[in-house]
Amino acid sequence: MEIGIIGAGTMGSGIAQVAAQNGHQVILVDSMENALSKSKSELQFSLKRLEEKGRITEQQSSEIQNNIIYSTEITSLRNSKLVIEAIIEKLEVKHQLLYELESVVSDNCIIASNTSSIPIASLGSILSNSKRIIGIHFFNPAPVMPLVEIIPSVQTSSVVLEKSIQILKDWGKVVVVCKDTPGFIVNRVARPFYGEALRIYEEGKADFSTIDWAITEFGGFKMGPFTLMDYIGNDINYSVTESIFEAFYFDPRFKPSFTQRRHVEAGFYGRKSGRGYYDYSEGAIEVFPSKDEVLGKAIFERILVMLINEAIDAVFMQVATPEDIDLAMTKGVNYPKGLLKWADEMGLEKILNKLDELFHEYGEDRYRPNPLLRKMVREKRSFF
Repeated sequence: MEIGIIGAGTMGSGIAQVAAQNGHQVILVDSMENALSKSKSELQFSLKRLEEKGRITEQQSSEIQNNIIYSTEITSLRNSKLVIEAIIEKLEVKHQLLYELESVVSDNCIIASNTSSIPIASLGSILSNSKRIIGIHFFNPAPVMPLVEIIPSVQTSSVVLEKSIQILKDWGKVVVVCKDTPGFIVNRVARPFYGEALRIYEEGKADFSTIDWAITEFGGFKMGPFTLMDYIGNDINYSVTESIFEAFYFDPRFKPSFTQRRHVEAGFYGRKSGRGYYDYSEGAIEVFPSKDEVLGKAIFERILVMLINEAIDAVFMQVATPEDIDLAMTKGVNYPKGLLKWADEMGLEKILNKLDELFHEYGEDRYRPNPLLRKMVREKRSFF
């Protein structure tokens, strides 16, 4: 089965590698020759490292590289049975591409998007046969991260959904299916990890390093929110938050932070710019947290109940099943536990009481407990 990938950036190249490692003939298309050359050299480097670690043989490395054809012409995708676009996150650019692509591929070719922020239904609206559109959202780096979110739109046929799920499972990926809503599962549910941490800082309760320490020390997260935002890039993280806030008709649960915006405006993007919430320049003075256990536990608990409330809302609004939501958060962003499993362990009544406390203190809809949480507490139910 021939697989087409459009966009030879980090994500597109990674998806091409995954398909090629699974024995597919892959056509990687990009209009820029230098992007293709860079992709090819980075693949060679990546496979060389896998060889050195003993994960693949030299012959397997050669086979994987031979499975990928690099092309600047979209017409080279005429025989592909699945095409995944991984280009810039702009609707008009994607529409132009998909319109052109549909005139090239066969009628039974599945057309997929790796978008993380654009509605799949909107992407499919440009196609004459919109039943073939689907979202297939990988996480970076695609060859390493196990999770793939599959997002059928209201137009997507059940056959396309089933085929897409099977292909990704055959590639050894952990597949979760979610509704075509802003942020899908991971980018939606994870917003309070960043947003509530920023809010705690803005209230003057703790500095960046103390909040990060609280999350790693008491939550077991691999990175605190500020370290992670610096790693992702503040410009990228802020852009996602802003787009989700707008897409949810300005629901206060997703309200962006002025602190993050000011950092972006100042060019403090994080590691890639040498300065974010932390200073990464040579000789920079390390900032140590205030290791106050009472404060640390309070910070962790506040962020955790906000995350759990968002995960519960995703169940309530039928975005995905509880099992898929927990899989998405553990396999997509490496949370130490599934949030709904965590909720069961912590006790739903305790979570409700904490949220009610925050809601009464601030009087903001940001802290409103989800109706499903109230119902489950009343009925003494749990998720698992």
